[in-house]
Amino acid sequence: MSIIVTGGAGFIGSCLVRALNDAGHTDIIVVDNICSTEKWRNLVNKKYSEYISRNEFLSRLSEFSGKVSHIFHMGACSSTTERDFDFLYKNNFEFTKVLWNFCADEKIAFYYASSAATYGSGECGFDDKSDIGSLRPLNGYGYSKQLFDLWAREQTRAPAQHCGFKFFNVYGPNEYFKGSMASVIFHSFNKITENGEMGLFKSYKNGFADGEQLRDFIYVKDICKVLLFMMKHPEISGLFNLGTGKARSFYDLCKNTFVAMGRPVNINFIEMPETLRPKYQYFTEAKMNKLRETGYTEPFYSLEDGVEDYVKNYLMKDYAIY
Repeated sequence: MSIIVTGGAGFIGSCLVRALNDAGHTDIIVVDNICSTEKWRNLVNKKYSEYISRNEFLSRLSEFSGKVSHIFHMGACSSTTERDFDFLYKNNFEFTKVLWNFCADEKIAFYYASSAATYGSGECGFDDKSDIGSLRPLNGYGYSKQLFDLWAREQTRAPAQHCGFKFFNVYGPNEYFKGSMASVIFHSFNKITENGEMGLFKSYKNGFADGEQLRDFIYVKDICKVLLFMMKHPEISGLFNLGTGKARSFYDLCKNTFVAMGRPVNINFIEMPETLRPKYQYFTEAKMNKLRETGYTEPFYSLEDGVEDYVKNYLMKDYAIY
């Protein structure tokens, strides 16, 4: 039986394919929209049985009836600045509904990427045990993910196992082709390499010093561990936060990038574009009790250890692919 990974040439998806390979799975169908991008590089060291363009995938989905055991739906438009909501609705909501219904019909497992962006400003907290109906995302991307979480909650016909994951700030190898949406570590590494310094946004909110905006940064290798854990526990279903449970500042993130590179810390503070200021999150921190209560006991990478591994073993090695 095959495993389908959508977004399988992208950041999280390609790391997941690597983790599946390491666990002995090679009958993998990779779905993505590589086109003229360089994302194909993320697949060079992977074993998989077939690549299918996203634009052809849904029309071919019926071919896989009775031949698939799990679908990992990591593919989406993940740009928080995307303004074309019609595209977000079709790509992030309608596309995901089709895969859910296929898995329900086939009685197989379905895992999908939600987002911490569904929490909006965080005024309702970041607890995955709370009522998701009260959340108010700040951008179209977050709203498109919220729409599916709400839709899934109301379904009486569901896949044999169904797990959604509200990814917080993910960083790590294979994100090299994400452009502006790549992590601050990736951009910091390039800026430091170029001119020995890095600029972080000033703060425009009382109680937060410049560079001290807080995020829950999670290393992509931890994401893969959790996904494989769920694969081994088909009795678990639900919507889960996926962060570390410990918020850290952008200053700490950037400082540790300098340290891992062996460079003196040289951070300055720059103006935030006015268009971002009304929608900017100053604090995110995942409540992780719900995931821990499933029996997942693995420790998460600390910020220091994750940054060091990423910088020294991937970025400083000519952007090595995981």
